[in-house]
Amino acid sequence: MRIPSLVLPLVLAFAMPIPAHAGGDWNDAGVAWQPYDKGLEAAKKEKKPVCLVFFTEWCPHCQNYSKVFHDEKVVEKSKKFVMVRLDKDKNGEISKKYAPDGEYIPRTYFLSSSGELVPDIHAPRDKFQYFYDEKDPSSVLAGMDAALAKLK
Repeated sequence: MRIPSLVLPLVLAFAMPIPAHAGGDWNDAGVAWQPYDKGLEAAKKEKKPVCLVFFTEWCPHCQNYSKVFHDEKVVEKSKKFVMVRLDKDKNGEISKKYAPDGEYIPRTYFLSSSGELVPDIHAPRDKFQYFYDEKDPSSVLAGMDAALAKLK
């Protein structure tokens, strides 16, 4: 049986894996994500609070949450923070340091410019307090607003 020449490219196109962003697309072009150590240094120098996000490459909730960082308001507000994003699996010791209610993912914390966790800035929930809504930007925006008001 002979496959028509137009069908073969179509079959191959569907057989090829679709490239994906491991752990989500965190809008690296719009948000100035920094490595942990450099981020803490910059926060001290610039006197800015830190927004620290833990994720993993395999987590579907992290992939959903990453899309929140494409929202125009989140991108604009992120400029008032030093933004740090860490893969929990690759930064186990740091993840353990910031786990007041567990090491679930994604988690988002707000730190003072000196790098201290401000535990009372969190999502409005009793459990998984540092899990902001993975689909609604207003959730993390509220956290950012609270951090900016408290960490002036």
